[in-house]
Amino acid sequence: MRVGIVNDLKLAQLALRRLVESAEDGEVAWVAEDGREAIEMCAADTPDLVLMDLIMPEVDGVEATRVIMKESPCPILVVTATVEGNLTKVYNAMSAGALDAVSGPTFAQDGTLENTERVLRKMRTMRRLTQPVRGLESLKKHKSSGGFPPPDQPAERLLVIGASTGGPQAIADLINGLPESFRPPILIVQHLDKAFVPGFVSWLGGQTGWPAACIEAGDKPRPGEILVASSRDHLVMGLARTLRYDEEPKDLAYRPSVDAFFMSLKRNWPTPGVAVLLTGMGQDGAKGMLGLKENGWTTIAQDEASSVVWGMPRAAKELGATTRVLPVSEMGPCIDSAWKRLETADATQ
Repeated sequence: MRVGIVNDLKLAQLALRRLVESAEDGEVAWVAEDGREAIEMCAADTPDLVLMDLIMPEVDGVEATRVIMKESPCPILVVTATVEGNLTKVYNAMSAGALDAVSGPTFAQDGTLENTERVLRKMRTMRRLTQPVRGLESLKKHKSSGGFPPPDQPAERLLVIGASTGGPQAIADLINGLPESFRPPILIVQHLDKAFVPGFVSWLGGQTGWPAACIEAGDKPRPGEILVASSRDHLVMGLARTLRYDEEPKDLAYRPSVDAFFMSLKRNWPTPGVAVLLTGMGQDGAKGMLGLKENGWTTIAQDEASSVVWGMPRAAKELGATTRVLPVSEMGPCIDSAWKRLETADATQ
């Protein structure tokens, strides 16, 4: 894996170089000392992964990420001195297209590197997530399992959202585009390290004006509130219509997985609602969205032009799992119209 390093501090560059070279198949492609240089180097020699600092003179890591993802897209992992001290910039970088963030390695007094395993684990995950999309033909042949029959009592309609690369801002824009009087329960699976979820929830509430909270095991959907998955385990809807977390399946690269959540809704939530799949790398959510469509849900995927990475929505479209493919700016009225059609159908039954 060829890795580009972006950091303005020589000591940090040295630490990251040692870290990359210690990884299996790790190779330093180039080292950039600021965001502007990183943009130029990515255009000339796009690596398999970029380790991007946040705080740099002239062009910072957020702007560099935004330009790179537009002009020469590649996986970007934010590696900065302190993630906790730069949360706003972290969320801005993820909205611009960074996949994840982690505090960087440091030198101990004896010259050895500390805080390396977490960074290396993130790099390994990046490698898995960025493998070429395969298996869409086999997915098209997949027939979703019906699972256990849900309880007979009716359930509320849900708006459920799955997102990855570039997702935070897309989610905020979608929610802000909903009619002011439209306040369904909103459940979100955003690919995000669990350590960042509380900050993301706070940021999202501030961006949208909606009450927002991390999902705890045993929670139930609440009208007018945003609930966000907050564990490395997969969010699932249980048979009793309560939310919980499940470590299975263990082999999924994305944790939590949109597919795991959507498929649990197919099994255990009897009332069709609206499912949205936003920008993201890979194909997570496509198979689960197909299952929801089979159960009568309205399924909407983000279009290519407005996506930071058109991976997950593209997979859903090619699988035949979508009823509409739209830019985020048009999703609010579409969701409202779909909701009214579903309610009208209920009234005529």
